[in-house]
Amino acid sequence: MKLNQFFPMSLIAVAMISGCSTTPQNASLAEAHGLYNGARTNAEISNLAALELKQASDSLNKADLALKEGESEATVDQLAYLAKQQVAIARETAKRKSAESAVAKASASSDRMRLDARTAEADAAKLETLSAQATTQRKSEELAVAQANASRNQRELEATAAEADAARREATIAQENARRDQRRLEATAAEADAARRQATVAQDAAALQAAALAVANANAERDRALIAQQEMQLESLNAKKTERGLVITLGDVLFRTNQTNLQASGTRNVQKLADFLQQYPQQKVLIEGHTDSAGSDSHNLALSDRRADSVRTALMDMGIGGERITTKGYGEAYPIAGNDTANNRQLNRRVEIILSDANGRIAPRM
Repeated sequence: MKLNQFFPMSLIAVAMISGCSTTPQNASLAEAHGLYNGARTNAEISNLAALELKQASDSLNKADLALKEGESEATVDQLAYLAKQQVAIARETAKRKSAESAVAKASASSDRMRLDARTAEADAAKLETLSAQATTQRKSEELAVAQANASRNQRELEATAAEADAARREATIAQENARRDQRRLEATAAEADAARRQATVAQDAAALQAAALAVANANAERDRALIAQQEMQLESLNAKKTERGLVITLGDVLFRTNQTNLQASGTRNVQKLADFLQQYPQQKVLIEGHTDSAGSDSHNLALSDRRADSVRTALMDMGIGGERITTKGYGEAYPIAGNDTANNRQLNRRVEIILSDANGRIAPRM
């Protein structure tokens, strides 16, 4: 338990060091630092969203490093934007956890108040029952005395016969009152039993609600961990977000010149992709081959087909089922740069791997 208590504070310390290590000279990055510093000084966010703040701190470190090493402003802006989004996620996570805690405490307090009220009602019913029993006992004793006096005086004073009759009538009324009190006692006991049953149901409902909340929190933590792991794996593959989804590009340098076989460096990249697909069996891939405009159309189309098939074969050799892999060669039809220079032509000679969504769907090329 002590390790868990110190864990958020250690993350805050790391975040403070990393957040202050570089003075940003980029407007977006400066804004991201401001938002992060505001969040980490908030005790509620630091305690309830330490993991999210750590992710924001890591993104700021990457942005600071990119700025320091002179990378493009777009790269710095993108990393700064990611940090700002992660700070926003940390704030929302803290708000949600705080609200969930307040709701749980309010529900438990309400259940306790209802149970206390029902217990007080049951105690009052018990007291009323005891009082009724004492009254019945007292009246029974009075009846016995009256009957004894009537029997003793019957022989002595016949003039008291009327009084004896009155005493009997009083005894009858007392018995009726006793029976009425008994019925009231039974009704009160039944109400007390119903109150106890209702309190038990309320306690069971509260326990179920607490269990459901615990399961939901566990599932949310697991989902966040899976998303973070997936993002790290996709980052190692240099996957780019496009209108068609995430796209991994294997450049011409990963193939031998004018050949279709992957070189060792290309095989390593494909192995990373295979590892990813084995962890997420619901996802599929579309492998598209592309060439530059050098050579005939038929040659370029055949070369792009063979290169796409070569990547497919490599994935299957690594344990990925062929039903999850589709290939298509486009030749020189979809260049991403002009074919006027050697560098641009090299950019056009590529294999693009499009990842499906979680349901296995891939957007078609428009």
